[in-house]
Amino acid sequence: MGLFVTGLVFAQEKTEPKKEEQPKKVEKKVEKKNPIIEMQTNYGNIYLEVFEKETPIHAGNFLTKVDAGKYDKLTFHRIVPNFVIQGGDPQGSGMGSMEGPSLSDEKSPFPEIRGTMAMARSNAASNCQFYINLKDNTFLDQQKFSTFAKVVKGMDVVDKIAAVKTGPNDKPVEPVVMTKLVRVSSIPTDKVVEKKMVEPEKKSTEPEKKSPETK
Repeated sequence: MGLFVTGLVFAQEKTEPKKEEQPKKVEKKVEKKNPIIEMQTNYGNIYLEVFEKETPIHAGNFLTKVDAGKYDKLTFHRIVPNFVIQGGDPQGSGMGSMEGPSLSDEKSPFPEIRGTMAMARSNAASNCQFYINLKDNTFLDQQKFSTFAKVVKGMDVVDKIAAVKTGPNDKPVEPVVMTKLVRVSSIPTDKVVEKKMVEPEKKSTEPEKKSPETK
């Protein structure tokens, strides 16, 4: 009798279901997005995607100055229709610079086309002044200019700025001011104005009343 019980217990142990293995969790790597800069101007807002990964030298220089508020209240001092608008000079003359060394050359994978942005590369201007292309200027790719950002919203504002009246040295007669540059988490979408639904006129169920003049 004892052997039978022992054998039964052994059989029960053999037939116990195995615990199912839990599937291994696979962690998804989230790719870091390029920074978005909101450039507030007296003509409207311009939104820029900065190619921090692709052009770390020029993009990093620009972002450092943005974060420090170096561009706030500066102007677009040079407007050349069908070419570029240029700003970022603390003197507003095209001859000014900021503290720090000049930037070294940097090869960009992005061509100089309409809406792209690059640093001015002459003398003191090379560490702070930048320009936005108003048309495709791919010949600049051969002259060591480096696209480090592009306009992702607000190109209509850029075109408004490009149309302002200018005087000597392509300087706007009335200042075009960059009131503030700041990082933002997303690009705002245009608000859609919903049209109010007009209910159809209800037809009366009463018989039509004729005027006294109707025969």
